[in-house]
Amino acid sequence: MSGCYATSTDKRNPLMPLIQVTMQEGRSPEQKRALLAAITSAVHDSIGVPVEAVRVWVVEVSPDAFMAGGVLAADRQKARP
Repeated sequence: MSGCYATSTDKRNPLMPLIQVTMQEGRSPEQKRALLAAITSAVHDSIGVPVEAVRVWVVEVSPDAFMAGGVLAADRQKARP
């Protein structure tokens, strides 16, 4: 996840946290919805901003464009039985 950035200094408006989740593509819309809802709740609970002020989005990465431990995710998927 990326950091949380304050976008407003207006005391009438709470600071708006912006959270980007970068993950490998392939999750269902229901899984992404559940993840985004859980993150929204966690931000609200932990720093006290209104749920309406929280912005969360997903950036999906192709297995051909993601490497972990020196192994391309696409290659790791091919190696699974």
